[in-house]
Amino acid sequence: MDIIYAAEKPSIASLFSEHLNRRVEPEQIKVAENPDETGSFYIGFDLDSYVMSPDGHITSNR
Repeated sequence: MDIIYAAEKPSIASLFSEHLNRRVEPEQIKVAENPDETGSFYIGFDLDSYVMSPDGHITSNR
């Protein structure tokens, strides 16, 4: 299990690379806190949006 303690773009980009099976650079993503859940973040990437929970789980925000 990956545990994310802060919105560190390099760590999130690494998780995205694994999740999407392609290289994601830290500069390609935008990160903002999710006020609905402590330790959760909104992540903007390309034209899609994702939510990362405190345990590092990434899901589509559709």
